[in-house]
Amino acid sequence: MRTLWEQHVAWTRMTIISIAEGLADEEQTTKRLLRNVPDMGAIFRLFYGNQVAARFETLFRDHLVLAAQLVKAAKAGDDAKVAEINKKWYANADELAKFFSSINPYWPENEMKKMLYEHLDMTKAEAIYRLHKDYASDIAAYDRIEQQALAMADMFSQGFMKQFPSAFNA
Repeated sequence: MRTLWEQHVAWTRMTIISIAEGLADEEQTTKRLLRNVPDMGAIFRLFYGNQVAARFETLFRDHLVLAAQLVKAAKAGDDAKVAEINKKWYANADELAKFFSSINPYWPENEMKKMLYEHLDMTKAEAIYRLHKDYASDIAAYDRIEQQALAMADMFSQGFMKQFPSAFNA
């Protein structure tokens, strides 16, 4: 989980930078970011089966697509579009929190929502700093995002281990 969450935030960052700076690699970095969806889905598939993994993949892909749309709208200065996408992004976080808590009792919905909102807030700040070319703040934000991502990974791992202890007692 730590590797997957590290990849998630690293490729999110690279996609933000590519969009903000108008780099030629935007399509490729976005494609690589979206590869995290089935990679993470594979973990959920191991524990919960295909149906749960597919639902996770749909929700998580939406999370990533909305993030990219949000950066693009912010870059374009379209405040109405930013507000609309931001609302959808947080609604997606609510859906993810509800989903996680429905499949694992060790992932309480309120804790999941708090964690996801913090992730969104931090990612949004990172993108804003990048768009405003405040590179020192952008880098500092990423450092905080990376630490929070590791905490999220640990929370997910602990939930798996508590719900499926026999899978970890080899």
